[in-house]
Amino acid sequence: MTFSIHLDQPTAEALAQAVQETGRTRNALIREAVRQWLASADHAEWPDVIRHFKGDPKAVRFEEYRVGLCEPQDPFDTPPRHPRRRA
Repeated sequence: MTFSIHLDQPTAEALAQAVQETGRTRNALIREAVRQWLASADHAEWPDVIRHFKGDPKAVRFEEYRVGLCEPQDPFDTPPRHPRRRA
């Protein structure tokens, strides 16, 4: 996949320096950096603000609405329709 990224000047200069020091291409260094970040980043955790959210005390609980709900109906639980007979 090919795409463009925009780097601030200090990051671009540091990348250019790394290219000269390592002899690797910019693309190779960027690919490796992304791979390392993806491998080390903890994507399984929700942020603390979400994990510790206890709800809005003013909000009506969903369960209170259940009183007015009908039993679920199976859409396939209807008698079969027979085609009209021609006379």
